[in-house]
Amino acid sequence: MALHLPGQVTIIEVGPRDGLQNEKSFVPTEVKKQFILALREAGISEMELTSFVSPKWVPQMSDAAEIAAGCLEEVTRNIVLAPNKKGIERVYMTGFKAVAVFVGVSDSFNKKNINKATADSMAEVKPLIGELKDKGFFVRACISTAFYCPYEGKVTEDAAVSLCREFVLAGADELSVADTIGMASPDESYSLFSRLVTEFPEKMITAHFHDTRKLALANIFAALQAGITRFDTSAGGLGGCPFAPGAAGNAATEDVVYMLHRMGIRTGIDLEKIVNAVGIIEPHLSRPIESTYYRLNAVKV
Repeated sequence: MALHLPGQVTIIEVGPRDGLQNEKSFVPTEVKKQFILALREAGISEMELTSFVSPKWVPQMSDAAEIAAGCLEEVTRNIVLAPNKKGIERVYMTGFKAVAVFVGVSDSFNKKNINKATADSMAEVKPLIGELKDKGFFVRACISTAFYCPYEGKVTEDAAVSLCREFVLAGADELSVADTIGMASPDESYSLFSRLVTEFPEKMITAHFHDTRKLALANIFAALQAGITRFDTSAGGLGGCPFAPGAAGNAATEDVVYMLHRMGIRTGIDLEKIVNAVGIIEPHLSRPIESTYYRLNAVKV
C-alpha cells in the first residue's frame, strides 16, 4: 500500500503559549521575546505567542500585553488565545489579527478549565466568533479533549465531530483538534481526522498531540495518512495543561520536523535554528527538555 505523503506540511509553533503556560517558574519576559524571535528566524510562519487569561489562574501569561507590544510583525500569523469576552476585549487593544478560542468536548474538562459546561461555553463563544469575523480577524478554534478526558475517559468520535461542526457553522477559520492528555492511538487519530477531512474539506484542520505516552509522532504519521497537513508542535516538547493532570508536553517541533524531512516533506524550518531557540529557553525551565532531537544535537557549553 502506498503511503499518503504530502509535499509540504505547515507547523504551527505553540511553545511560547501552550508550551509555557504550565511552566512552574516564571520565564522572564525578555527571554520569551528572544525565544519568539529565534523561532521566527528558524522559519516558523504561524505561532501562538501568548494568551489573555486571568493571571490568577495562569501566572505565566501575566505579561501578555508586553509580549503583544514587542513581538508582533506582519510575516508570521501571530495568534493569541482569548477564551472569553474579557480576553477578546484586550485583543482589540493590540495589533493581533488572529485569535484562538477553545472549548473542550468533555463537560468535566470544560468545567475544570473555565467553569462552564461545553454547551454553555459554545453559547458564549459563538457570538464572539461572529464579532471577530466582522472585524476581519482570523479565528482558530481549539477543540480540547477530542479523544480522551482526564475525568471522563474515552470521548466519542461523534461528540468531537459535532463540536467541530458547531465551530465551522459559527465561522471559525481553523480547527485545532487536540489529544489533550496524550492517550490517542494511531488508529483513533486516523479515524477522527479522516472524518474531519471528509466533512470539512474547505477548512484548515490542524492536529495537536501531546506526547504523554510517547505516541505523538505515531499519531502525527497517522493523521498525515488521513490527509492532515497542519500540526501544532512545541519547540523542546514544552507544554502540558494546568487542568489535565499528568498531561506531558506537546509533540516537539524539532522531532516532528526531523521525521517529516526524513520523509521528504518540506516544512520551511531550519532544524539547527530550532535547537538554538530551545537553548534560549532551556535555562529558565523547571523541568528538563525531553525532545530526542534536541538532546542529540544541542551544543553543551
